[in-house]
Amino acid sequence: MSENRLQPGLMAIHGNHPEDLRDVLVSWMASNPLAGLENELILVQSNGIGQWLKLALARDPREGGCGVAAALDIQLPSRFFWQAYRAVLGHDQVPETSPFDKSLLVWRLLRLLPDLLTQPEFAALARFLHQDTDLRKHYQLAERLADLFDQYQVYRADWLADWTAGRDLLTSHRRGVEPLPEEQRWQPLLWRALLEDIGEALSGTSRAALHQRFLDELKRRGDSERPAGLPSRVVVFGISSLSQQALELLAAIGRWTQVFMCVHNPCRHYWGDIIADKDLLRAERARQRRKPGMPDVLALEELHQHAHPLLAAWGKQGRDYIGLLDEYDQHEQYEALVQPLILRTDMFNGNDNDSLLHQLQDDILELRPLAESSARWPAVDPQRDRSIRFHLAHSPQREVEVLHDQLLAAFAADPTLRPRDVIVMVPDINGYAPHIQAVFGLVDRQDPRYIPFSVADRGSRQNNLLLAALEKLLHLPQSRVAVSDVLDLLEVPAVRRRFAIDDEHLPLLQRWIRAANVRWGLHARQRQSLDLPDAPEQNSWFFGLRRMLLGYAVGAGSAWRDIEPLDEVGGLDAVLAGQLALLLDRLDSSWQQLCQPATPSQWGERLRALLSTFFAADEGEDGFMLLQLDDGLQSWLEACESVALDQALPLSVVREHWLGLFEQSSLTQPFFAGTVIFATLMPMRAIPFRHVCLLGMNDGDYPRSRVPLDFDLMGQDYRPGDRSRREDDRYLFLEALLSAREQFYISWVGRSIHDNSERPPSVLVAQLRDHLSNGWRAVDGQDVLPALTVEHRLQPFSADYFTADSPLFSYAREWRAGLVAQDTPSTEAALSEHQQDGVLTLRQLADFIRDPVRSFFRLRLNVWFELEDPTSQDQEPFAIDALENWRLQHELIQEQKAALHRQTPREQALAAQLERIARRGELAPGGFTSVLAQELAEPMADLFTRYAQEQEKWPRPLPDEALSPPDLPLEDWLNELRADEQGNRCRLVLESGGLLHPVRRSYRLDKLLPFWVTHLAGHLDGLPLHSTLVSKNGTVHLPALMPEQAKAYWQTLMEAWQAGMRYPLPLAVKTGFCWLEAGGEPDQPPDGEAGKAARQCYEDHDPDNRKFAESASNPYLARAFPTFEHLWADGAFARWAQQLLAPLYLTLKAASAKQKKSGGQS
Repeated sequence: MSENRLQPGLMAIHGNHPEDLRDVLVSWMASNPLAGLENELILVQSNGIGQWLKLALARDPREGGCGVAAALDIQLPSRFFWQAYRAVLGHDQVPETSPFDKSLLVWRLLRLLPDLLTQPEFAALARFLHQDTDLRKHYQLAERLADLFDQYQVYRADWLADWTAGRDLLTSHRRGVEPLPEEQRWQPLLWRALLEDIGEALSGTSRAALHQRFLDELKRRGDSERPAGLPSRVVVFGISSLSQQALELLAAIGRWTQVFMCVHNPCRHYWGDIIADKDLLRAERARQRRKPGMPDVLALEELHQHAHPLLAAWGKQGRDYIGLLDEYDQHEQYEALVQPLILRTDMFNGNDNDSLLHQLQDDILELRPLAESSARWPAVDPQRDRSIRFHLAHSPQREVEVLHDQLLAAFAADPTLRPRDVIVMVPDINGYAPHIQAVFGLVDRQDPRYIPFSVADRGSRQNNLLLAALEKLLHLPQSRVAVSDVLDLLEVPAVRRRFAIDDEHLPLLQRWIRAANVRWGLHARQRQSLDLPDAPEQNSWFFGLRRMLLGYAVGAGSAWRDIEPLDEVGGLDAVLAGQLALLLDRLDSSWQQLCQPATPSQWGERLRALLSTFFAADEGEDGFMLLQLDDGLQSWLEACESVALDQALPLSVVREHWLGLFEQSSLTQPFFAGTVIFATLMPMRAIPFRHVCLLGMNDGDYPRSRVPLDFDLMGQDYRPGDRSRREDDRYLFLEALLSAREQFYISWVGRSIHDNSERPPSVLVAQLRDHLSNGWRAVDGQDVLPALTVEHRLQPFSADYFTADSPLFSYAREWRAGLVAQDTPSTEAALSEHQQDGVLTLRQLADFIRDPVRSFFRLRLNVWFELEDPTSQDQEPFAIDALENWRLQHELIQEQKAALHRQTPREQALAAQLERIARRGELAPGGFTSVLAQELAEPMADLFTRYAQEQEKWPRPLPDEALSPPDLPLEDWLNELRADEQGNRCRLVLESGGLLHPVRRSYRLDKLLPFWVTHLAGHLDGLPLHSTLVSKNGTVHLPALMPEQAKAYWQTLMEAWQAGMRYPLPLAVKTGFCWLEAGGEPDQPPDGEAGKAARQCYEDHDPDNRKFAESASNPYLARAFPTFEHLWADGAFARWAQQLLAPLYLTLKAASAKQKKSGGQS
């Protein structure tokens, strides 16, 4: 065109394929360029569609692009509308930021509400805000009211005009003008209070008022009086819904600006009255013509005969928007202009109809009712047609695992399919992001199974470590400051950098913290602030820090001022204690500051100081985040200043606003990166992809529900163009279906992970499934749904995924290897001969014989299945578990033995050691200390009485003997040796645990195995050795063995050790003894009486009835031998039980029989 002048006017191009609309836009922009240095203004609804358009413009001209994507100004509509108001009405009349903007209204309302609550009309709000001492409810209410008035400005400008004029009325779309309900009279009062507070000069700058002034000004101007600031062209691409106010603005500027609208329309025919309210059917002028053969006016009972049921159920939002657009679209005025280039203004194109998906899309395009569809389409062959699939899983994790396998299969089946051709959408990406990372992110990039992926729509608050650390700091006044909280802070590089703590020093610091018995709380005063008036200092951070610093000063010296030194802190590493002290000091000072309310300006100083105190960022991501935080803080300070908010605010209000700025993703977040895209289901995600996958389509989760506010007057007066979250979601589902080009994949949690009960899908999925079931049949004449639906197993390692004739499959070969390993005798998969690293000790052999499988995993594979809960150290020791009880009582025993050796009173040593244990913080504070101390000390008197009795039988102590047989890789010491008058040797041991069952008084054979190993080792010099084990609940005697017999047992143990270091030895100790006690013999079958008893011990797990299966409590056994069949294998279990366990069992059995015969007792 001459002088680059564009033909003004509003032009609407409708189409069912976004890519066709995109190509039209690119061609139009190339053929109708703007003047030099003028930016192309494009209004979009999402970041993804903006990037998609940029990529299309940047394509080579031979491929339909412009060759470059430059001079583009891609905006959200609301920003442009405000710019248009300023351009037409003047910058002096319209401020750059409206005082009625939601971000400013919040703080103005927060300031105004307390004074307004005294008025009788505000009684309901006053009741809600009663006793809101921390202003949290005030802030939340101000947020919701600001959002509500923001909506009123866009969708109910007529209400605000009445309220401004003092008329407390509601103009209803259906009921006309009526008085405002009495209980809602506070809303116009609040609006007028806002106007008064803003002032007369700016009271007319609400969007509602400006919009009317804008329209009046444009009506006043002649066609030659073009507003200087309006752009030459505005492109509106793919927005699925605009308010009437927005369409009025676009139509008004169309006198001078070319408004080029690309409208995604699912149906080529007029479909507005198909789904309109039944009592408001109308056949007015519409953009699309009626479908041929459809009557002009439809009888109510005939609606279903002419409507596509899914379009009727899901298309309300699109129908309303297209209906509103029809009122402003004068397509006959520009049809002649656009036809030479794009041939027609309606870009509706059909599909090939070669798949179920294409047939369904074509039905929607042609507005076919179900009866017509079922008669038109052939039967579906699910083996060849995979265009629509439904997948049921047991959890979001399984959904993502299944998706990964399905995508790998799709890529393998079609080499032309690339990761960028796939989009995966979920209702809330933040809920699925950890599962996506756990499945897609843990595959090595060099692995052929690696699929490039990216996660869009995540706010910084959900995925930025620095922000997570800041959130913890901002919760200090309410925080317990537990061990896990501080360790989480130290996981953040910017925090470690600030306090000069290296990553490799964290394990040592954690060990000191654990040894110092730190649990939670900075100190007693901080604990007391959490409504714990008598909270002691014990187990707090300052308690543990004092122990560390005293330990550095005196080592293992005596206590000082009731502080027990931690002697682990010393040497060059002691600087860590100083760095920890600095961190705790900064936390303490920050806690004191953050607890006090402050004015906005004071908060600005405090929060900037907080950032500089705890974070030292580089120039990378952390540095950028700190700049964003400072910018957000500055914007808030300016907002508070502009609304004259200078009252003291609590931290809770400031914190929620500041962190809330980083909840949502930004428009500049990358969306197309050549990867599989994971995103949230959002408006205008109808970008075409070859594969569209929807996860999380659960009943109740989608459509997403949002409970309307009871004071939202719009909820009772729907008008076309109003936004509804549920209607948005219905239309999003329709757009997702229409944007799939080859496959539409739907997944939901269809089975309970607890009891496998069935769970329904989203109502939208149910409607789609019902439609397919009623409209199509499989080639065998049966219902098509079962063939389109795949029900997956609870675990990814189910054998069904690796069976040749199963429809299920998995690319996780690790699981297949595990299944093969379970079915393969362990000896066939044995490792090479074990080369002992260092000497072999009795402790290693004792651990091995108690749990051979665990020893194999730990010593040979360096695999530890026990995962320590990071929060396990966050609670005080109100109870002592069995392991801690054994350790503490062992300490008490050693101290008392040492006292007896020194010939000092045992009782004094016991009391002194209990005091040391309490000072270390290992007993619960307060009154619990004496209770737990008494429990620890209770068995000592009887224990040492029986010990003294045994000492009388073996009066002579003997020196420790070195164990270092020339033909065995063993080096250790044999201690606790004594002798009687005849020179017989005995090993007399005090054991802090119980070696007998407290009720049955039978031997706890599994607990005796370590002592059995030492007992055998004592015979290696060829001399007999007795062992007497004095335990809390009884004394056990192990008689001396014949030297040859002991050496044979020892040789068997060494052979088992060598075998057990090459493969998991098929032996479960408790199950083995159960098998022996039931009369088990190596030649017996596994289904015999002994085998049944062993199976019950290994597999029967019922904690409610105090039945604890050995495999359920031992992750190593469960991994290597998941069932008793795997443990039994080819009888190896029985052989090893006979060789390793039977000697101890038979020895004790014979000794018990001898004692009973002689009248003796254990």
